[in-house]
Amino acid sequence: MSAPTSRSWRSRASPSVEIENFDGAEDLAKAWQRGLTPDPALTVSEWADRHRWLSSRASAEPGRYRTDRTPYMRAIMDALSPSHPAQRVVFMKAAQVGATEAGNCFIGYVIHHAPGPMLAVQPTVELAKRNSRQRIDPLIEESPALRERVRPARSRDAGNTQLSKDFPGGVLVMTGANSAVGLRSMPARYVFLDEVDAYPASADEEGDPVALAEARSLTFAHRRKVFLVSTPTIRGVSRIEREFEASDQRRYFVPCPHCGHREWLKFERLRWEPARPETAAYRCEGCERPIEEHHKAAMLAAGAWRATATSQDPRTIGFHLSGLYSPPGWKSWADIARDKEAATGSDEAERVFCNTVLGDTWRETGEAPDWRRLYDRREAWPSGTVPAGGLFLTAGADVQRDRIEVDVWAWGRGLRSWLVDHIVIEGGPGQAETWAELDALLGRTWSHPSGVAMALVRLAIDTSYESPAVYAWARRAGFAQVAPVKGVDGFNRSSPVAGPTFVDATVAGKRLRRGARLWTVAVSTFKAETYRFLRLDRPTDDEAAEGADVPAGTIHLPEWVDAEWCKQLVAEQLVTVRNRRGFARLEWQKLRERNEALDCRVYARAAAWIAGADRWSDRRWAELEAQLKVEPALAHEEKVVSAGSVLPVRQVARRRAVPSSYMR
Repeated sequence: MSAPTSRSWRSRASPSVEIENFDGAEDLAKAWQRGLTPDPALTVSEWADRHRWLSSRASAEPGRYRTDRTPYMRAIMDALSPSHPAQRVVFMKAAQVGATEAGNCFIGYVIHHAPGPMLAVQPTVELAKRNSRQRIDPLIEESPALRERVRPARSRDAGNTQLSKDFPGGVLVMTGANSAVGLRSMPARYVFLDEVDAYPASADEEGDPVALAEARSLTFAHRRKVFLVSTPTIRGVSRIEREFEASDQRRYFVPCPHCGHREWLKFERLRWEPARPETAAYRCEGCERPIEEHHKAAMLAAGAWRATATSQDPRTIGFHLSGLYSPPGWKSWADIARDKEAATGSDEAERVFCNTVLGDTWRETGEAPDWRRLYDRREAWPSGTVPAGGLFLTAGADVQRDRIEVDVWAWGRGLRSWLVDHIVIEGGPGQAETWAELDALLGRTWSHPSGVAMALVRLAIDTSYESPAVYAWARRAGFAQVAPVKGVDGFNRSSPVAGPTFVDATVAGKRLRRGARLWTVAVSTFKAETYRFLRLDRPTDDEAAEGADVPAGTIHLPEWVDAEWCKQLVAEQLVTVRNRRGFARLEWQKLRERNEALDCRVYARAAAWIAGADRWSDRRWAELEAQLKVEPALAHEEKVVSAGSVLPVRQVARRRAVPSSYMR
């Protein structure tokens, strides 16, 4: 085969040499040159503006993605670009400021422009599946640059499943923080951890989900990118707060339209006339002149991020953003003022406002109330009876070495509660007589002013001491009325009680697999709630005469409780402790040795939650109230009430429980 001539070689190397030889040669030359040109080195925000389209399925503003709509997100997204030196990007933020969409831009950028293995983690596997359907699928379908790289799920061998998306040069794996298998399934150059404060404390008992996920990226050294995003929760236990405080703590400084003074927006500078949130305006720190809502767009466009601290790790940068920065058309300053007014007076509503609007952690008031104040506020009602406001009964049982202590609580609307009885069953859990007395307690009733005799809806019993004996008794007594519980540390506002889960039980020396049902209780949540309720102010005599009611959640104590019991109810205090790395966490610590009253209260509260009281509608409460209204013709008859229906008339024992020795 003869060697090509120099002329023919030049023609192959540069098609434009003899473009006159055939039609289309010029187009061929241009295509050749485009192929030799490297892809532009786009940042994540530049890629999103150029290639991303928003679907009406996943966005309130469908169409081309515009970073200018949320200009504060530009620097955050660009920090996720391979050209940026940061390896870990932390974003503590309010709800609905565009953070999740920025994370999805990060995902799209990786698929199209910087392929590699990527792990995206939601709080649970179910949420990961939902996010895949509602966010990731529209992200791919609406953006042509991504659609051509991820084959449709209908294709054969597409590598496109609900929790896994293959693309040239990489794969996107989605999982939940509750799945240890999903978190350790692959090495990942890119990690997107969304809503980390909603992650469980441990993934399948194998450790912190954030640490497990980040460990997947360590082999990529300086090339890795980890994006941690979340609305914060409680100070001292919030993951995103801990990570933000260890970062350089960047704030978004915007200029005043009047004097040019730059500041980051603080809620205390938002002012409005009482009961008129529509008058809300921001007061400049520099000139004190009011800044109106219509100035916000220009302020955001001219804003810039500034570090306000020194990062403990130079590879980590952190950003914080409140709802005050929400762009025009989303959440206005008037809306924020309205939310604040609506939340005033309710700790729960205030906490939601603090977390979701201000993007700040909520400070739990875990300081123990003064027991003397509780003692002085005791009330008089007939011993062993249920006050008129009590609509159902639960009990909490604390198992000790030589006794079982039980407190019976009545519950009414708004989770107002009354201590109805305190019983001490002498004898340890190894004695049959002890359990026989507890059996008898399940059959007891307490009289209501209407004449109705009320039985226990649910008794929650602690399993931390002699759990086999507790499981065996609960199995015999029946799980419809008895709930074995296990207390765990930490706060869980969305679901403070989890379960039931099946555990093994030993009955008559025989091991039964899945023989008992165990409920897990986040005791910190109910202890903090109890302390908040104990601190509630009550109306004065004059206010009560005018019809003022006690606040929802008020705890009423009878005059027969003594100082010792009151001291036990406030025997712990919530304190902040720091580990060796300097990270803070909240921990309940005893102020005195005995705390049975507080434990029994927590278990009885968990029993009320299991019974469904936290989720009942007004109609449900009205039904219970109707059941307690005895008709005159039936006044001499006795009815036994549970939380679901009026039970048939039956004989009930009138035996009075023996009070504890220190209540005589």
